Amino acid sequence: MVGYSVFRAQGCVFWKGLISRSFLLPFPGKQTTRNEKQTTKNMKHFFRPGLLAAPLLGLAVAACGPNTKTGAARPDLLSANLDTTVRPGDDFYNYANGAWFKQHAIPASESSWGIGKEVQNEIYARLRKLNEDAARANAAPGSTEQKIGDFWATGMDSATVNKQGLAPLQPELTRIANISTVTGVQSAIARLQLLGVNALIGPYVGQDAKNSDKMALQLWQAGLGLPNRDYYFNKDARTANIRQEYEKHLNRMFALLGQDAATAQASTKRVLGLETRLAGVSRKLEALRDPYANYNKMSLSQLDNLTPGLNWKPWLAEMAYAKADTVIVGQPEFYREAGRLLRTAPLADWQAYLQWQLVHTYAPTLSHDFDQENFRFYGTVLRGATEQRPRWKRVLDAEENALGEVLGQQFVKEYFTPETKQRYEKLTENIMASFREHIGALDWMSDSTKQKALVKLGKISRKVGYPDKWKDYSSLEIKRDSYAANVMRANEWRYRYEARKLGQPVDRTEWGMTPQTYNAYYNPSNNEIVLPAAIFSIPGLLDADADDAIIYGYAGASTIGHELTHGFDDEGSQFDDKGNLRSWWTKADRQAFDQRVRGIVRQFNGYQALDSLHINGKATAGENIADLGGIVIGLDAFKKTEQYKKGEKIGGLTPVQRYFLGYALGWQVHQRQENLAQALLTDVHSPAQYRINGPFADVPAFYEAFDVQPGDKFYRPDSARVKIW
Repeated sequence: MVGYSVFRAQGCVFWKGLISRSFLLPFPGKQTTRNEKQTTKNMKHFFRPGLLAAPLLGLAVAACGPNTKTGAARPDLLSANLDTTVRPGDDFYNYANGAWFKQHAIPASESSWGIGKEVQNEIYARLRKLNEDAARANAAPGSTEQKIGDFWATGMDSATVNKQGLAPLQPELTRIANISTVTGVQSAIARLQLLGVNALIGPYVGQDAKNSDKMALQLWQAGLGLPNRDYYFNKDARTANIRQEYEKHLNRMFALLGQDAATAQASTKRVLGLETRLAGVSRKLEALRDPYANYNKMSLSQLDNLTPGLNWKPWLAEMAYAKADTVIVGQPEFYREAGRLLRTAPLADWQAYLQWQLVHTYAPTLSHDFDQENFRFYGTVLRGATEQRPRWKRVLDAEENALGEVLGQQFVKEYFTPETKQRYEKLTENIMASFREHIGALDWMSDSTKQKALVKLGKISRKVGYPDKWKDYSSLEIKRDSYAANVMRANEWRYRYEARKLGQPVDRTEWGMTPQTYNAYYNPSNNEIVLPAAIFSIPGLLDADADDAIIYGYAGASTIGHELTHGFDDEGSQFDDKGNLRSWWTKADRQAFDQRVRGIVRQFNGYQALDSLHINGKATAGENIADLGGIVIGLDAFKKTEQYKKGEKIGGLTPVQRYFLGYALGWQVHQRQENLAQALLTDVHSPAQYRINGPFADVPAFYEAFDVQPGDKFYRPDSARVKIW
């Protein structure tokens, strides 16, 4: 699935790895996550569009089987989803899922809808009961039940939240108002960093890309309120309108902070001025994917020289990084400009900017007027939703970030049996064996590079289902005083938890996702794939009822094979078997590989997804390579199963047809145009439609299975088809 290290770039989450520092951000649509970037910058994620962390169900995968209540045959899921008015060779995405789309409109409260949201809905019901029971219990102080219950109680108590208004933020707002020096600005920024606020800079602790045994302090571009740099400069009508609406949003938020009309307008201009300058030195999405260009290690004195007038050592100490002696700077030009702005921009500009960043981050935890205005811009203008999601769901999302592994322990006990875990561990082994065969059969790679590739593949560790040890939340204090205060405490707890890793041995057993997360990732620094239990879920039937074709397409290809391929995509292939950024290919092999990568870049650049907007083939290359690799590797693994060998139809579909439809089931997602437009500018994944139609157009077995012929819209001649793995 996705493979990344979520970069906390410029106020937007760049899914390039996993969220190992997923700080508490309790609202959909907010893209200014400060700490949704961390761990390893190059983590490769499997990512279903439109999903938050979707908690795990009972691992249901649909198949054809008896109805236990009536004894009648249950309709086959795959054939029931088909829209046979669409030719498979014209648009397989809508052919495979069209009937489902017609029956499942996008709810007003959502910017997208799909299989992951269905999974999420089922789990929400179980989580809600768990929380309501905990809130009613007279639990012992400090116990897990007390923390769950009190977090839920404060989040759901909208009357108290409305009554408190801005009070929970007042100490921080006062601190900002009292700034009188540049040093005071830096101290305020340091304080906000601890609270999960995307204030100017992006520090985090993650593995050193060139020394994976060491945890290093890293600095990434950050600090924007719009999703990324392009929103500040693109000239198209859609983006220009978003900029106008953003200015209105800033003005309204300052008015809610109590500023009169003239002051609010002035504050808005100050924020836009600072953010536009920061955006001007922020790298584009595709440029953030170059691990060498974004690796600039330097001493603190060199960092001081990069930003004349700033003394980083005491500033980093304020941010809980007192142990730091070196730092890896992702984008030196960004920090050079950030330092210049700290020296030269008026203090009033910084006060307005920091007020905005603080209230922006915590708006969903504040009174109704702040929450609604935040939703109006980030939910409606940016993503197209017209209603807020129910409060109880938003509180559960926040709790997932605050106490995710606590909830994970509860669900694993009930919903992920040892038998299920064993099935997917075995499936992972089978997919790895198929990949091994593919590498051995490559005609464009030399034997010397093949041997190193096989060593790396053999050393990929597999984490399936849930961690062997769980995080200790005993030091996290949750009370019934204030929802915003609980969010602040959870953010600071997570921040310090991550900061303490600096100088410590790398814990390679740690997970960056909870088991109830509908997602997965590859971490090149650990050379590992991580497959949370929920990613194998499909609403409908128990896992035991699924035929292998679905399992190999839905889980084997789109998840396991995808993540394995990330170890050998255009970025992952630059890391060796120990997880270090190091060249291990021959020059000729790298050139042959790059030639194939250019082919897939050209292919996806050609897809016009919305209006005049095309897919960014270079930015999405890693994910497109992983999708194609997962499909061909998974198919050959499936061909070794008894179902394939028998060749019997289920629901009128051959085993190979079911395999491809099983893969397409994983991308059973449709989304609003606003959300699609945002994804095309900010996401390193292609839209769901092209994660099916794009790679399938390169797979000969797909043409044979669905009789795709010249003249079909889908058809690509042999000479144009991309083959990498």
